[in-house]
Amino acid sequence: MFNKKSTTTNYTDALGKTNRIVEGTIIKGDIISPADFRLDGRLEGNFKTSGKLVIGPAGSVQGTINAVNTDIEGKFDGKINVDDLLTLKATAVVTGEVTCGKLAIEPGANFTSTCTMQTNSQLNANQPVEEKKK
Repeated sequence: MFNKKSTTTNYTDALGKTNRIVEGTIIKGDIISPADFRLDGRLEGNFKTSGKLVIGPAGSVQGTINAVNTDIEGKFDGKINVDDLLTLKATAVVTGEVTCGKLAIEPGANFTSTCTMQTNSQLNANQPVEEKKK
């Protein structure tokens, strides 16, 4: 008689969608997202996604990032692990430690970091294995 909509969340439904934190928002803590993510606010903590992270021109992250692809237009200070492509736009300011598969830097970007470029298999081999819960 009436159509019932499911209230459960399926992570595969999140694929192809983008989360967004707008300018002026400050988050202190960790973010874990299965989908692509755009950050125009400020994050003081760690970020992990199985998709793409875009840090907009007003965005900033202080912490650790683990992502498949990342575009940085704003500021980043910390440790970043990108499985595939890290792109630094002309307005980017990056400080810290970078590990990525491929690196693209536009003229004008400020890149003051150590950088190690590795293949996906090398990146996965270097990441710690999470302990199983008993």
